[in-house]
Amino acid sequence: MTGSGLDLGGQVAVVLGGTSGIGRALALGLAQAGADVVPTGRRIDHIDRTAAEIEQVGRRSLRVAADVTDRGSLDRLLAATVGSLGKVDILVNCAGKIKRSPTLDLAESDWNDILETNLTGTLRGCQIFGKHMIDRGYGRIVNVASLTSFVALYEVAAYGASKAGVVALTRSLAVEWGSKGVCVNAVAPGIFRTDLNEELLNGTARGRELLMRTPLKRFGRVEEVVGAVVFLASRSASFVNGQVLAIDGGFLASGVNQ
Repeated sequence: MTGSGLDLGGQVAVVLGGTSGIGRALALGLAQAGADVVPTGRRIDHIDRTAAEIEQVGRRSLRVAADVTDRGSLDRLLAATVGSLGKVDILVNCAGKIKRSPTLDLAESDWNDILETNLTGTLRGCQIFGKHMIDRGYGRIVNVASLTSFVALYEVAAYGASKAGVVALTRSLAVEWGSKGVCVNAVAPGIFRTDLNEELLNGTARGRELLMRTPLKRFGRVEEVVGAVVFLASRSASFVNGQVLAIDGGFLASGVNQ
């Protein structure tokens, strides 16, 4: 590695769920920090668009579709990345889904679907890419948690349970893998308007309450998650392990706001 501690030059990053919303911003931000980046998801048109943007800033990329609910697709993604780019230094787990529903009415199929993507999907990514990192003796994994890892939001119990699990998984892997050269951390974004949550926020009482609870009095911009992830992916974070960094405009610190 060359340059400053936050310079990712010579690094290769894979971003699962990296073609829209926060994940796309992270893929582009890692590229701007110097990494070659493979953004992936289920839709090849989104992958192609994001990979082209990465290449426009002078970094290498690949166009490989993957689904975190399909272990075989992640195996193929790892093989393609190593085959073309030589290694994987950084993994960002950003694939996710949410559904609002009263918990009494929540179908088990919806519960299972959300946990399968958000929690078990994160586990799959960590297992498959983590083995490669452990074999090399170096890696940085950044999982994407949520405010709901720590506080409850109304009628999204499955999402909250999945994201609380992501924090527990992050800490467990940090304990298991830290001595093997792999640091595992997470970020917990606050309220960012994305395609995933837009209907829950726009012009709703829920959106107004979330703004009231956020001391900065605005929703975040997806680009504002980038700096934290670049830090956790960098050699500047070489002694940071098992931590969850909230990027929430002060939401978790908030008590009375008026």
